[in-house]
Amino acid sequence: MHRRTFLAASSALAAATLTPGVSLAADADLLSAPWTGPYGGVPPFDKVKVADFAPAIEAAMAAELAEVEAIAANPEPPTFANTIEALERTGDAKDRIDTLSGIWSGTLSTPEMRAVEKEMAPKDAAHDDAILQNTALFKRIETVYEARTTSGLTPEQQRLTWVYWNRFVRAGARLTPEAKARVGAINQELAQNFTAFSQNLLADETDYVLYLRTESELKGLPGDVRDAAAGAAAERGHKGEFAILNTRSSIDPFLTYSTRRDLREKVWRNFYSRGDNGDAHDNNAIIKKILKLRVERARLLGYPTHAHWRLDNAMAKTPENAMALMMRVWPSAIARVREEVAEMQAIADREKAGVKIEPWDYRFYAEKVRAQRYNLDMNEVKAYLQLDKLREGMFWASGQIYGFTYHLVTDVPVAHPDIKVWEVKAADGTHVGLWYLDPYARAGKRSGAWMNAYRSQEKFRGKITTIVSNNANFVKGAPGEPVLISWDDATTLFHEFGHALHGLNSDVNYPSLAGTAVARDYVEFPSQVNEEWLATPEVLNRFALHHQTGKPMPAALAAKIEKAHTFRQGFDVTEYLSSALIDMKLHLAGDADIDPDAFEREELTKLGMPRELPMRHRTPQFQHVFASDGYSAGYYSYLWSEVLAHDAYGAFTEAGGPYDKAVAKRLHDTVMSIGNTVDPAQAYRNFRGRDPDVKAYLRDKGFPTT
Repeated sequence: MHRRTFLAASSALAAATLTPGVSLAADADLLSAPWTGPYGGVPPFDKVKVADFAPAIEAAMAAELAEVEAIAANPEPPTFANTIEALERTGDAKDRIDTLSGIWSGTLSTPEMRAVEKEMAPKDAAHDDAILQNTALFKRIETVYEARTTSGLTPEQQRLTWVYWNRFVRAGARLTPEAKARVGAINQELAQNFTAFSQNLLADETDYVLYLRTESELKGLPGDVRDAAAGAAAERGHKGEFAILNTRSSIDPFLTYSTRRDLREKVWRNFYSRGDNGDAHDNNAIIKKILKLRVERARLLGYPTHAHWRLDNAMAKTPENAMALMMRVWPSAIARVREEVAEMQAIADREKAGVKIEPWDYRFYAEKVRAQRYNLDMNEVKAYLQLDKLREGMFWASGQIYGFTYHLVTDVPVAHPDIKVWEVKAADGTHVGLWYLDPYARAGKRSGAWMNAYRSQEKFRGKITTIVSNNANFVKGAPGEPVLISWDDATTLFHEFGHALHGLNSDVNYPSLAGTAVARDYVEFPSQVNEEWLATPEVLNRFALHHQTGKPMPAALAAKIEKAHTFRQGFDVTEYLSSALIDMKLHLAGDADIDPDAFEREELTKLGMPRELPMRHRTPQFQHVFASDGYSAGYYSYLWSEVLAHDAYGAFTEAGGPYDKAVAKRLHDTVMSIGNTVDPAQAYRNFRGRDPDVKAYLRDKGFPTT
């Protein structure tokens, strides 16, 4: 009963109970059948038909329920082998169909696929509850759990037993039949609302496109941004025009470089009003329902709020601990924003622009400050950041740290022609897994960047290797031209690859403990520490090559980047942290009747949120929090994990360099390879020799450490 991982947000469809009379067509059977082909089998992307998803899901669900019921009804006394390990053998067909349906719903969405999602989401929730609230099954799990330390189990087996016991308890396995039924009904209603939220957001991201037609409208945009916008317009049937898509990778460069303040405002308002336009795709009513359902479920499960339920098995343990860390950082972040705004306003005044800095001005004037203070033009930097070369840089750095090599393969099916696949090998040449890259924005693909685990590593049923993917929304360049990305996007590329490396390094026995199947506020640690290798001289000298001359980034330019690394941290930390704080406050509010827009405004005012910038994710578009339970009351996790990441990277610098072999081996052995076999707090201590120190994070941001 393991499940595929989707980071940063979950988008998998799950299964439903088999409708009486439904028979599985041969084509549908292909979607849940064991994978065939090289590398231990690969996803059959070339066999997918959207019409086959519903019957395949229902059949896979029926198969898993039968497997689980056989374990629950086993007349033999419960043991680890016939209960916990037996559960690890269930649900394989469902996992396979979840992988495929997750790809289609997240990256190839169509009206037909959205109809499947809408139909299956509540059935998915009902199916999970049918397993997690099975009284006979839980009794067997609890018997094994109570004897876990005295029955000869290995530490990994004890950990797996705890994981199952904890999962069932948190789902309501101990509740009365009436309470179980209500929790089940809530979960089904939540699933419907999660799907509606996601589909509304996708509609606004797809429908709101700004087409530019004149040279005046393009003023200030660098050539690569123009080329990408021209390509995006042509793909959408507007050849000869320039499209600014309603995605972060498209709007950020426009807000940074466009000299047309009126168009910057229009683009900004389009993006930050997603899900909040008072129309058929408005998400505010959905958010109200989700919040009420979550607090009711939490109280049925014995917790005062949804936040307390979510953090009970996280590293932070309590909302109070998470809030304490956020509020340790918040005053320094907003103080830095005030300094940044003052510098920007001074430039605007000197230029006699006649403006007061607004949110759609922040990136534009921040670049002017950067140029003035550091003589650094990030568009000059971008000329050295070719997507393909940076990918090679990621490969090289991970080879130095983990010994991996990467080999392009063309003999496996892919879901879209843009996707490429690499075989990953260990230092001794043995097969480790496959890595898929889906880099570009397209219609029907949700915004953002994330990692998927198509297949988790395991050993208890023989050697089964990892299949992972990274997904992004970079904007394609002109045909035949290299794709240039910003420094921020390059950081995101390395971040998501860190998630993939967490999966590829996994070396555990059981799939439920493999790779990224760890606490939410720990899972971002491997990805965030991987960001550190982007700026190392070894990567920049080899792979930051000018897209026209092929020459490496000059040392003087790299030095400017390093010198300016604390620049605009007020903006970056505040826009993130405001989202994390609102997320937590929403889920600590109990059953108060919340108007999402009003709550957001009022709480930000109480926090002293600077008016010159928005939350990174406004509430009506906060997919991390309202498209699933994934990061709900958990968006703080990025800060929590970043504290770990900066402190952990300090182990490399203290040892003499970012590629120190001894520290790299320790990172692999104590963090990257062990999945969830060890409590994350203890795993970190095993790596660092102590608990994390927040001062490393504060120093990196240029904030006071006292």
